[in-house]
Amino acid sequence: MKEKYVWYASYGSNMNNDRFLCYIKGGKPEGSSKVETGCKDNSLPMDSSTFTMNFPLYFAKEAAKWESKGVAFIGLTPEPNVETYSKKYLITLEQFKDIVSQENNGLEIDLNLDEVMKDCSKIFRRNAWYGNILYLGEEKGHPIFTFTAPWEMNDVEWVKPSYSYLKTIIKGLKEDYSNEEIYRYFRSKQGIKGQFTDEELRSLIF
Repeated sequence: MKEKYVWYASYGSNMNNDRFLCYIKGGKPEGSSKVETGCKDNSLPMDSSTFTMNFPLYFAKEAAKWESKGVAFIGLTPEPNVETYSKKYLITLEQFKDIVSQENNGLEIDLNLDEVMKDCSKIFRRNAWYGNILYLGEEKGHPIFTFTAPWEMNDVEWVKPSYSYLKTIIKGLKEDYSNEEIYRYFRSKQGIKGQFTDEELRSLIF
């Protein structure tokens, strides 16, 4: 890729700007037990804005740094009537690669984003939770990428996220959405639906 800057679209805890900057500058995010190393280039994003994708959001696995509870993934099959909220950040290509590495426990990776753009997705590590890069189009002349699991969402057990993890996402969403919008958004998501009572979910949002 000749493009120096890319959009990274986050649908999970990195929607919270403070949490995301721990991946850029290093540090321990609120609610997490892990200190992130940060990027080699710790300059701040050039831009950020909301972005909606039509891949379904769900929560799965047991992340040690988030109280061994579920974390966010998106399914691999787009669904026209599904909306998953995200926030995209305009960062350098090298920063994006560093963030993918940190999300995969420091895994050394060699990403060919031209291949991702050609095929719309690319699995670079089948046993890595976030070992699948997706291309989501472009905006303002820059490509948009995100990452998720290599597996199909129905192939894993959906797992309730921790309060601290969900509150981290909610804090990010509150920058752009109302409490009612956030409540309606989460109540149908797999890993939350049937796992949180209405009272429980509202207490985290309102």
